[in-house]
Amino acid sequence: MTIRERMERMEHEVLSPYAAFSDKSIGRDKAEPQCDIRPVYQRDRDRILHSKAFRRLKNKTQVFLTPKGDHYRTRMSHTLEVSQNARTIAKALRLNEDLVEAIALGHDLGHTPFGHAGERVLDRLCSDGFRHNEQSVRIVERLEKDGQGLNLTREVRDGILNHQTSTMPNTLEGRIVRFSDKIAYIHHDIDDAVRGRIMTEADIPGEIRSVLGSNSGERLDTLIHNIITNSMDRDDIIMSPEILKAMQDLRKFMFVNVYTNPAAKSEEAKAEELLGKLFAFYIEHPRELPEQYQDMMAQGEKIQRVVCDYIAGMTDQYAIAKFSEYFVPKAWQVN
Repeated sequence: MTIRERMERMEHEVLSPYAAFSDKSIGRDKAEPQCDIRPVYQRDRDRILHSKAFRRLKNKTQVFLTPKGDHYRTRMSHTLEVSQNARTIAKALRLNEDLVEAIALGHDLGHTPFGHAGERVLDRLCSDGFRHNEQSVRIVERLEKDGQGLNLTREVRDGILNHQTSTMPNTLEGRIVRFSDKIAYIHHDIDDAVRGRIMTEADIPGEIRSVLGSNSGERLDTLIHNIITNSMDRDDIIMSPEILKAMQDLRKFMFVNVYTNPAAKSEEAKAEELLGKLFAFYIEHPRELPEQYQDMMAQGEKIQRVVCDYIAGMTDQYAIAKFSEYFVPKAWQVN
């Protein structure tokens, strides 16, 4: 018996009957030999962690564009906080931590430079539309490893695709990540907004603070404990009505006071114009795209989709650098 088989057997002994067991996975689109050490979801987690798209998250905007300070969140730190929240919940409920972590680490791979401002631009310019959750799946299926993809299990891809509010994952592990994503960004976006003097803790309505807590630690503790308490030994991941409503009210408060606040979003118009010009440039000059993307067009991919793929994969700094290369005059010098 291999180490992997022992670990799979242990899952059946330890995990909840509602867990997604590794040896019961629907599997991968392309069959491949099993690892002798790692179950399938652990292997998926490792593939995501070692991907180029994951590494680029460290230089992509979360909420504040190019903030002056080392302690503001990036898309990478957001992803890690989602993963930690999700693992805490999964462990308490005896669900599959490997699956939860794989979904959490992969859920935002498709995010654009400059956060949701970049997503809005590409959604407007691409005739097929652009949604970061769908792009995350496209990355792991089509774009990573020079077009080979990561060949992840269907459960991981399902969790990545359906982590947004409007859809629901098929596994409890995916549903945990769906909640953990919201908990993480509400938690850390308040922290960043306070740090950036966009708001103070006292600005949060008293009725919300009385239910969730008066500081970030209390709120995080309340939300995670509530999910665990209400989901224990159930075939669902839920919150109590009171806590869920308070979290939704807090999210609405954040949209009004932070996510659409002119002080926090003052540079977004520039970012949107920058990405719009890059999109138009690559549509007119497709030979400026890297070879991998030119090959995709030769294989029948639409040019708009390929340009979206390339721009969405850029970090904030790389997008600025390419814009400068194409549109900002350089000092003349004698060769």
